[in-house]
Amino acid sequence: MTEKEKMLNANLYDANDKELYDERIRCKSLCYEYNNLPPNDTEKRTNLIKKLIGKAGESFLIEQPFQCDYGYNIEFGENFYSNHNLIILDPAKVTFGNNVFIGPNCAFYTPVHPLDAETRNKGLEYAYPIKIGNNVWFGGNVVVLPGVTIGDNVVIGAGSVVVKDIPPNVLAVGNPCKIVKNID
Repeated sequence: MTEKEKMLNANLYDANDKELYDERIRCKSLCYEYNNLPPNDTEKRTNLIKKLIGKAGESFLIEQPFQCDYGYNIEFGENFYSNHNLIILDPAKVTFGNNVFIGPNCAFYTPVHPLDAETRNKGLEYAYPIKIGNNVWFGGNVVVLPGVTIGDNVVIGAGSVVVKDIPPNVLAVGNPCKIVKNID
């Protein structure tokens, strides 16, 4: 099994593998190009995101700057919006439903580094997918950690660190992020 196959199957993999390194350089080059386009050049911006992202709905806007690791592991549905400074570390799949709105300075992290220093120092890691439902709104400065699923119709308050799954139809806030009320 290649390191990429291990990565995509949530197995321990070598992040320093040449194939993975080359894919990250390609992705970061596309992000650099995207981030340096004029904001009013919406056609080029849209085309570049479609080239970079695994699957994108027809209606979306990602404000610059935007950073990701691979791009091909990111999927989002219709009516997707992200404010400035979105970071998606995507060695595992990161899936967003329809009508997802993301405030500024938000981050979605799928990599997990081993607790054992010897293993970690070899550049070995895991990656676990993140799944976001439909009609989800993230306030600014939210961080979503590996393996988290967030249900439909959820609001995540600004500054939250989401470490566990969040069920549908709730407002959740804090560090760690906790449900504070149901949304009718």
